[in-house]
Amino acid sequence: MDLQFTPQEEAFRDEVQAFLKEHLPADLSHKVRAGLRLDKADMERWHAILNARGWLANHWPEQYGGPGWNAVQKFIFENECALAGAPRIVPFGVNMLGPVLIKYGNEAQKQYWLPRILNGEDWWCQGYSEPGAGSDLASVKTTAVRQGDHYVVNGQKTWTTLGQHANMIFCLVRTDREAKAQSGISFLLVDMRSPGVEVRPIITLDGEHEVNEVFFTDVKVPAENLVGEENKGWTYAKYLLTYERTNIAGVGFSVAALEKLKRVAATVQCNGRPLAQDPLFAARLARVEIDLENMKTTNLRVIAAVAGGGVPGAESSMLKIRGTEIRQEILSLTRRAMGPYALPFEEEALHAGHEDRAVGPEGAAAAAANYFNYRKLSIFGGSNEIQKNIISKMILGL
Repeated sequence: MDLQFTPQEEAFRDEVQAFLKEHLPADLSHKVRAGLRLDKADMERWHAILNARGWLANHWPEQYGGPGWNAVQKFIFENECALAGAPRIVPFGVNMLGPVLIKYGNEAQKQYWLPRILNGEDWWCQGYSEPGAGSDLASVKTTAVRQGDHYVVNGQKTWTTLGQHANMIFCLVRTDREAKAQSGISFLLVDMRSPGVEVRPIITLDGEHEVNEVFFTDVKVPAENLVGEENKGWTYAKYLLTYERTNIAGVGFSVAALEKLKRVAATVQCNGRPLAQDPLFAARLARVEIDLENMKTTNLRVIAAVAGGGVPGAESSMLKIRGTEIRQEILSLTRRAMGPYALPFEEEALHAGHEDRAVGPEGAAAAAANYFNYRKLSIFGGSNEIQKNIISKMILGL
Protein backbone atom coordinates (compact mmCIF):
# COMPACT_ATOMS: atom_id res chain seq x y z
CA MET A 1 0.00 0.00 0.00
CA ASP A 2 1.33 3.45 -0.98
CA LEU A 3 1.26 5.57 2.15
CA GLN A 4 1.86 8.83 0.26
CA PHE A 5 -1.29 10.71 -0.70
CA THR A 6 -1.80 11.37 -4.40
CA PRO A 7 -2.42 14.90 -5.73
CA GLN A 8 -6.12 13.99 -5.99
CA GLU A 9 -6.18 12.88 -2.35
CA GLU A 10 -4.40 16.05 -1.26
CA ALA A 11 -7.03 18.03 -3.17
CA PHE A 12 -9.71 16.11 -1.29
CA ARG A 13 -8.00 16.98 2.00
CA ASP A 14 -8.13 20.65 1.00
CA GLU A 15 -11.85 20.25 0.23
CA VAL A 16 -12.51 18.72 3.65
CA GLN A 17 -10.51 21.41 5.43
CA ALA A 18 -12.39 24.15 3.57
CA PHE A 19 -15.72 22.53 4.46
CA LEU A 20 -14.79 22.30 8.13
CA LYS A 21 -13.56 25.88 8.20
CA GLU A 22 -16.85 27.10 6.75
CA HIS A 23 -19.42 24.77 8.32
CA LEU A 24 -18.06 23.48 11.65
CA PRO A 25 -19.68 25.76 14.26
CA ALA A 26 -17.06 27.54 16.36
CA ASP A 27 -18.91 26.84 19.60
CA LEU A 28 -18.93 23.09 18.92
CA SER A 29 -15.24 23.06 18.05
CA HIS A 30 -14.50 25.03 21.21
CA LYS A 31 -16.38 22.51 23.35
CA VAL A 32 -14.54 19.57 21.81
CA ARG A 33 -11.08 21.15 22.08
CA ALA A 34 -11.67 22.25 25.67
CA GLY A 35 -13.03 18.87 26.71
CA LEU A 36 -16.43 20.34 27.57
CA ARG A 37 -19.57 18.21 27.55
CA LEU A 38 -21.75 18.08 24.47
CA ASP A 39 -25.50 17.99 24.85
CA LYS A 40 -28.04 16.28 22.59
CA ALA A 41 -28.62 19.42 20.53
CA ASP A 42 -24.88 19.74 19.85
CA MET A 43 -24.65 16.20 18.51
CA GLU A 44 -27.80 16.53 16.44
CA ARG A 45 -26.58 19.81 14.92
CA TRP A 46 -23.32 18.32 13.63
CA HIS A 47 -25.18 15.21 12.41
CA ALA A 48 -27.50 17.45 10.36
CA ILE A 49 -24.63 19.52 8.93
CA LEU A 50 -22.81 16.44 7.66
CA ASN A 51 -26.01 14.91 6.31
CA ALA A 52 -26.82 18.09 4.37
CA ARG A 53 -23.38 17.83 2.72
CA GLY A 54 -23.86 14.10 2.01
CA TRP A 55 -20.86 13.18 4.16
CA LEU A 56 -22.56 11.64 7.19
CA ALA A 57 -22.59 7.93 6.29
CA ASN A 58 -19.23 7.92 4.54
CA HIS A 59 -18.96 4.11 4.51
CA TRP A 60 -22.45 3.46 3.08
CA PRO A 61 -22.98 2.65 -0.62
CA GLU A 62 -24.06 5.58 -2.76
CA GLN A 63 -27.45 3.97 -3.44
CA TYR A 64 -28.31 4.32 0.26
CA GLY A 65 -27.00 7.84 0.76
CA GLY A 66 -23.25 7.37 1.11
CA PRO A 67 -20.75 9.63 -0.71
CA GLY A 68 -18.97 6.79 -2.53
CA TRP A 69 -15.58 7.50 -0.98
CA ASN A 70 -12.63 5.14 -1.09
CA ALA A 71 -10.66 4.01 1.95
CA VAL A 72 -8.14 6.85 1.82
CA GLN A 73 -10.86 9.51 1.55
CA LYS A 74 -12.57 8.12 4.66
CA PHE A 75 -9.27 8.12 6.49
CA ILE A 76 -8.53 11.73 5.49
CA PHE A 77 -12.01 12.91 6.44
CA GLU A 78 -11.97 11.33 9.90
CA ASN A 79 -8.51 12.68 10.68
CA GLU A 80 -9.29 16.19 9.51
CA CYS A 81 -12.52 16.23 11.52
CA ALA A 82 -10.66 15.20 14.66
CA LEU A 83 -7.90 17.77 14.12
CA ALA A 84 -10.51 20.51 13.56
CA GLY A 85 -12.27 19.67 16.83
CA ALA A 86 -15.43 18.29 15.25
CA PRO A 87 -17.76 16.29 17.51
CA ARG A 88 -17.81 12.52 17.21
CA ILE A 89 -20.78 11.28 15.23
CA VAL A 90 -23.06 9.22 17.48
CA PRO A 91 -22.19 5.80 16.02
CA PHE A 92 -25.15 3.57 16.85
CA GLY A 93 -27.35 4.33 13.86
CA VAL A 94 -24.84 5.38 11.19
CA ASN A 95 -21.84 3.19 11.95
CA MET A 96 -23.41 0.13 13.57
CA LEU A 97 -27.03 -0.50 12.62
CA GLY A 98 -26.76 0.98 9.13
CA PRO A 99 -24.22 -1.56 7.82
CA VAL A 100 -26.23 -4.44 9.35
CA LEU A 101 -29.44 -3.32 7.64
CA ILE A 102 -27.64 -2.80 4.34
CA LYS A 103 -26.21 -6.32 4.42
CA TYR A 104 -28.94 -8.32 6.18
CA GLY A 105 -32.12 -6.24 6.26
CA ASN A 106 -34.94 -6.75 3.80
CA GLU A 107 -35.74 -4.08 1.23
CA ALA A 108 -38.65 -2.67 3.23
CA GLN A 109 -36.39 -2.23 6.29
CA LYS A 110 -33.72 -0.52 4.21
CA GLN A 111 -36.17 1.86 2.60
CA TYR A 112 -37.78 2.77 5.92
CA TRP A 113 -34.97 2.85 8.48
CA LEU A 114 -31.91 4.04 6.53
CA PRO A 115 -33.33 7.48 5.55
CA ARG A 116 -34.49 7.99 9.14
CA ILE A 117 -30.95 7.31 10.38
CA LEU A 118 -29.57 9.90 7.98
CA ASN A 119 -32.11 12.66 8.64
CA GLY A 120 -31.93 12.18 12.41
CA GLU A 121 -35.57 11.20 12.78
CA ASP A 122 -34.47 8.22 14.86
CA TRP A 123 -31.83 8.25 17.57
CA TRP A 124 -30.58 4.69 18.06
CA CYS A 125 -28.89 3.06 21.01
CA GLN A 126 -27.41 -0.41 21.43
CA GLY A 127 -29.03 -3.19 23.48
CA TYR A 128 -26.26 -5.75 23.76
CA SER A 129 -24.76 -5.88 27.27
CA GLU A 130 -26.70 -7.28 30.22
CA PRO A 131 -25.80 -7.65 33.92
CA GLY A 132 -24.62 -11.21 33.19
CA ALA A 133 -23.57 -10.76 29.56
CA GLY A 134 -20.91 -8.22 28.66
CA SER A 135 -17.98 -9.52 26.64
CA ASP A 136 -19.76 -12.90 26.70
CA LEU A 137 -22.76 -11.81 24.65
CA ALA A 138 -23.79 -15.40 24.01
CA SER A 139 -25.13 -15.37 27.57
CA VAL A 140 -27.88 -12.82 26.90
CA LYS A 141 -31.09 -13.65 28.78
CA THR A 142 -33.49 -10.99 27.49
CA THR A 143 -36.23 -13.00 25.78
CA ALA A 144 -38.48 -12.36 22.80
CA VAL A 145 -41.44 -14.73 22.43
CA ARG A 146 -43.35 -14.74 19.13
CA GLN A 147 -47.09 -14.24 19.56
CA GLY A 148 -48.83 -13.88 16.22
CA ASP A 149 -47.64 -10.76 14.43
CA HIS A 150 -45.44 -9.49 17.26
CA TYR A 151 -42.81 -10.47 19.83
CA VAL A 152 -43.13 -9.98 23.57
CA VAL A 153 -39.81 -8.86 25.05
CA ASN A 154 -38.76 -9.22 28.71
CA GLY A 155 -35.37 -8.59 30.27
CA GLN A 156 -32.73 -5.99 30.99
CA LYS A 157 -29.88 -4.26 29.16
CA THR A 158 -27.15 -2.25 30.81
CA TRP A 159 -24.38 0.26 29.97
CA THR A 160 -26.70 1.62 27.27
CA THR A 161 -24.77 4.65 26.03
CA LEU A 162 -26.91 7.77 25.46
CA GLY A 163 -30.06 5.67 25.84
CA GLN A 164 -31.71 8.63 27.58
CA HIS A 165 -31.82 10.39 24.19
CA ALA A 166 -32.85 7.41 22.07
CA ASN A 167 -36.25 6.60 20.65
CA MET A 168 -35.07 3.28 19.16
CA ILE A 169 -32.83 0.45 20.35
CA PHE A 170 -31.44 -2.53 18.43
CA CYS A 171 -31.31 -5.55 20.70
CA LEU A 172 -29.92 -9.03 20.93
CA VAL A 173 -32.74 -11.17 22.31
CA ARG A 174 -33.08 -14.87 23.00
CA THR A 175 -35.80 -16.40 20.82
CA ASP A 176 -34.93 -20.06 21.45
CA ARG A 177 -34.04 -20.97 25.02
CA GLU A 178 -33.43 -24.62 24.11
CA ALA A 179 -30.80 -24.00 21.42
CA LYS A 180 -27.07 -23.66 22.01
CA ALA A 181 -26.13 -20.21 23.28
CA GLN A 182 -25.25 -18.48 20.01
CA SER A 183 -27.88 -20.34 17.98
CA GLY A 184 -30.94 -19.04 19.82
CA ILE A 185 -30.33 -15.29 19.50
CA SER A 186 -32.17 -12.86 17.23
CA PHE A 187 -31.62 -9.21 16.23
CA LEU A 188 -34.66 -7.05 17.00
CA LEU A 189 -35.48 -3.35 16.55
CA VAL A 190 -37.45 -1.97 19.51
CA ASP A 191 -39.26 1.34 19.88
CA MET A 192 -38.14 2.87 23.19
CA ARG A 193 -41.51 4.62 23.51
CA SER A 194 -43.37 1.30 23.75
CA PRO A 195 -45.28 0.53 26.97
CA GLY A 196 -43.09 -1.51 29.30
CA VAL A 197 -39.75 0.13 28.41
CA GLU A 198 -38.04 1.87 31.33
CA VAL A 199 -34.72 3.73 31.22
CA ARG A 200 -32.79 4.31 34.44
CA PRO A 201 -29.64 6.46 34.50
CA ILE A 202 -26.21 5.27 35.64
CA ILE A 203 -24.14 8.24 36.83
CA THR A 204 -20.41 7.67 36.30
CA LEU A 205 -17.57 8.78 38.58
CA ASP A 206 -17.13 12.03 36.67
CA GLY A 207 -20.73 12.97 37.41
CA GLU A 208 -21.93 12.44 33.84
CA HIS A 209 -25.12 10.74 32.72
CA GLU A 210 -23.71 8.86 29.74
CA VAL A 211 -24.92 5.29 30.29
CA ASN A 212 -28.15 3.68 31.41
CA GLU A 213 -30.03 0.55 32.34
CA VAL A 214 -32.99 -0.38 30.13
CA PHE A 215 -35.76 -2.67 31.37
CA PHE A 216 -38.31 -4.47 29.18
CA THR A 217 -41.55 -5.72 30.72
CA ASP A 218 -43.96 -7.42 28.29
CA VAL A 219 -42.93 -5.04 25.50
CA LYS A 220 -44.70 -5.73 22.21
CA VAL A 221 -42.50 -5.46 19.10
CA PRO A 222 -43.86 -5.93 15.56
CA ALA A 223 -42.51 -9.09 13.94
CA GLU A 224 -41.49 -6.98 10.94
CA ASN A 225 -38.81 -5.43 13.18
CA LEU A 226 -36.85 -8.69 13.15
CA VAL A 227 -33.68 -8.22 11.11
CA GLY A 228 -32.77 -11.22 8.99
CA GLU A 229 -33.82 -14.65 10.19
CA GLU A 230 -34.96 -15.68 13.64
CA ASN A 231 -32.17 -17.28 15.71
CA LYS A 232 -29.47 -15.97 13.32
CA GLY A 233 -28.83 -12.78 15.26
CA TRP A 234 -25.39 -13.92 16.41
CA THR A 235 -24.15 -13.66 12.81
CA TYR A 236 -25.45 -10.11 12.52
CA ALA A 237 -24.07 -9.16 15.93
CA LYS A 238 -20.56 -10.29 14.99
CA TYR A 239 -20.76 -8.31 11.76
CA LEU A 240 -21.82 -5.19 13.69
CA LEU A 241 -19.08 -5.65 16.28
CA THR A 242 -16.35 -5.59 13.64
CA TYR A 243 -17.48 -2.07 12.74
CA GLU A 244 -17.80 -1.04 16.39
CA ARG A 245 -14.33 -2.30 17.26
CA THR A 246 -12.75 -0.56 14.29
CA ASN A 247 -14.54 2.65 15.31
CA ILE A 248 -13.43 2.31 18.94
CA ALA A 249 -9.81 2.39 17.73
CA GLY A 250 -10.40 6.12 17.16
CA VAL A 251 -7.34 6.86 15.05
CA GLY A 252 -8.40 10.42 14.28
CA PHE A 253 -9.16 11.20 17.90
CA SER A 254 -5.78 9.83 18.96
CA VAL A 255 -4.06 12.02 16.37
CA ALA A 256 -5.85 15.09 17.71
CA ALA A 257 -5.17 14.12 21.33
CA LEU A 258 -1.48 13.62 20.55
CA GLU A 259 -1.25 17.07 18.98
CA LYS A 260 -2.82 18.55 22.09
CA LEU A 261 -0.43 16.61 24.33
CA LYS A 262 2.55 17.95 22.40
CA ARG A 263 1.31 21.53 22.85
CA VAL A 264 0.90 21.02 26.58
CA ALA A 265 4.31 19.33 26.93
CA ALA A 266 5.93 22.21 25.07
CA THR A 267 4.51 24.83 27.45
CA VAL A 268 4.52 23.12 30.87
CA GLN A 269 7.78 23.60 32.74
CA CYS A 270 9.68 20.79 34.45
CA ASN A 271 12.89 21.65 36.35
CA GLY A 272 13.22 24.90 34.46
CA ARG A 273 12.67 23.53 30.94
CA PRO A 274 9.70 22.37 28.83
CA LEU A 275 8.35 18.98 29.84
CA ALA A 276 8.84 17.79 26.26
CA GLN A 277 12.61 17.99 26.87
CA ASP A 278 12.50 15.70 29.89
CA PRO A 279 14.16 12.44 28.70
CA LEU A 280 11.73 10.04 30.36
CA PHE A 281 8.63 11.93 29.26
CA ALA A 282 10.01 12.46 25.76
CA ALA A 283 10.69 8.72 25.43
CA ARG A 284 7.10 7.83 26.32
CA LEU A 285 5.80 10.50 23.97
CA ALA A 286 7.94 9.15 21.12
CA ARG A 287 6.85 5.58 21.81
CA VAL A 288 3.15 6.39 21.65
CA GLU A 289 3.65 8.44 18.48
CA ILE A 290 5.40 5.50 16.79
CA ASP A 291 2.60 3.17 17.87
CA LEU A 292 0.02 5.59 16.50
CA GLU A 293 1.77 5.82 13.12
CA ASN A 294 1.80 2.02 12.91
CA MET A 295 -1.90 1.90 13.75
CA LYS A 296 -2.69 4.42 11.02
CA THR A 297 -1.27 1.99 8.48
CA THR A 298 -3.24 -0.93 9.87
CA ASN A 299 -6.40 1.17 9.89
CA LEU A 300 -5.92 2.01 6.20
CA ARG A 301 -5.48 -1.68 5.40
CA VAL A 302 -8.70 -2.61 7.19
CA ILE A 303 -10.72 0.16 5.57
CA ALA A 304 -9.33 -0.81 2.16
CA ALA A 305 -10.39 -4.42 2.74
CA VAL A 306 -13.92 -3.34 3.61
CA ALA A 307 -14.07 -1.05 0.57
CA GLY A 308 -13.13 -4.07 -1.55
CA GLY A 309 -16.14 -5.98 -0.28
CA GLY A 310 -14.46 -7.76 2.62
CA VAL A 311 -15.38 -7.77 6.29
CA PRO A 312 -12.79 -6.79 8.90
CA GLY A 313 -11.93 -9.89 10.89
CA ALA A 314 -8.96 -10.31 13.21
CA GLU A 315 -7.71 -6.92 12.04
CA SER A 316 -10.62 -5.16 13.73
CA SER A 317 -9.67 -6.88 17.00
CA MET A 318 -6.06 -5.77 16.53
CA LEU A 319 -7.19 -2.21 15.96
CA LYS A 320 -9.45 -2.36 18.99
CA ILE A 321 -6.61 -3.52 21.25
CA ARG A 322 -3.90 -1.17 20.03
CA GLY A 323 -6.25 1.73 19.45
CA THR A 324 -7.63 1.69 22.97
CA GLU A 325 -4.20 1.18 24.52
CA ILE A 326 -2.79 4.12 22.57
CA ARG A 327 -5.67 6.43 23.50
CA GLN A 328 -5.33 5.45 27.15
CA GLU A 329 -1.59 6.11 27.08
CA ILE A 330 -2.08 9.54 25.50
CA LEU A 331 -4.68 10.43 28.15
CA SER A 332 -2.36 9.17 30.88
CA LEU A 333 0.51 11.29 29.59
CA THR A 334 -1.80 14.30 29.27
CA ARG A 335 -2.91 13.94 32.87
CA ARG A 336 0.73 13.67 33.97
CA ALA A 337 1.66 16.72 31.92
CA MET A 338 -1.05 18.77 33.64
CA GLY A 339 0.56 18.03 36.98
CA PRO A 340 -1.35 19.47 39.94
CA TYR A 341 -3.85 21.19 37.60
CA ALA A 342 -5.34 17.78 36.80
CA LEU A 343 -5.89 16.97 40.47
CA PRO A 344 -8.89 19.16 41.35
CA PHE A 345 -12.13 18.12 39.71
CA GLU A 346 -14.66 20.87 39.07
CA GLU A 347 -17.66 19.19 37.42
CA GLU A 348 -19.09 22.58 36.49
CA ALA A 349 -15.94 23.45 34.54
CA LEU A 350 -16.88 20.80 31.98
CA HIS A 351 -19.95 22.77 30.88
CA ALA A 352 -19.93 25.68 28.45
CA GLY A 353 -20.21 29.04 30.16
CA HIS A 354 -18.25 27.94 33.21
CA GLU A 355 -14.77 27.88 31.69
CA ASP A 356 -13.66 30.53 34.18
CA ARG A 357 -13.59 27.78 36.79
CA ALA A 358 -10.86 25.97 34.85
CA VAL A 359 -7.24 26.69 35.69
CA GLY A 360 -3.96 25.46 34.24
CA PRO A 361 -3.01 24.38 30.70
CA GLU A 362 -5.39 23.76 27.82
CA GLY A 363 -8.00 21.16 28.77
CA ALA A 364 -6.83 20.80 32.37
CA ALA A 365 -10.40 20.70 33.68
CA ALA A 366 -11.13 17.55 31.69
CA ALA A 367 -7.76 15.81 32.09
CA ALA A 368 -8.63 13.67 35.11
CA ALA A 369 -12.24 13.09 34.02
CA ASN A 370 -11.14 11.89 30.57
CA TYR A 371 -8.39 9.71 32.01
CA PHE A 372 -10.78 7.84 34.29
CA ASN A 373 -13.71 7.74 31.86
CA TYR A 374 -11.66 6.22 29.05
CA ARG A 375 -10.35 3.35 31.13
CA LYS A 376 -13.54 1.75 29.77
CA LEU A 377 -12.15 1.73 26.22
CA SER A 378 -10.30 -1.54 26.75
CA ILE A 379 -13.45 -3.14 28.20
CA PHE A 380 -16.50 -2.20 26.11
CA GLY A 381 -17.01 -3.48 22.58
CA GLY A 382 -15.55 -6.77 23.77
CA SER A 383 -12.72 -6.56 26.30
CA ASN A 384 -9.16 -6.60 25.01
CA GLU A 385 -8.71 -10.04 26.56
CA ILE A 386 -11.59 -11.30 24.43
CA GLN A 387 -10.02 -9.69 21.35
CA LYS A 388 -6.80 -11.59 21.96
CA ASN A 389 -8.78 -14.83 22.02
CA ILE A 390 -10.43 -13.87 18.71
CA ILE A 391 -7.04 -13.17 17.14
CA SER A 392 -5.69 -16.50 18.38
CA LYS A 393 -8.61 -18.41 16.88
CA MET A 394 -8.77 -16.56 13.55
CA ILE A 395 -5.04 -16.37 12.79
CA LEU A 396 -3.35 -19.08 14.81
CA GLY A 397 -6.23 -21.54 14.86
CA LEU A 398 -5.93 -21.97 18.63
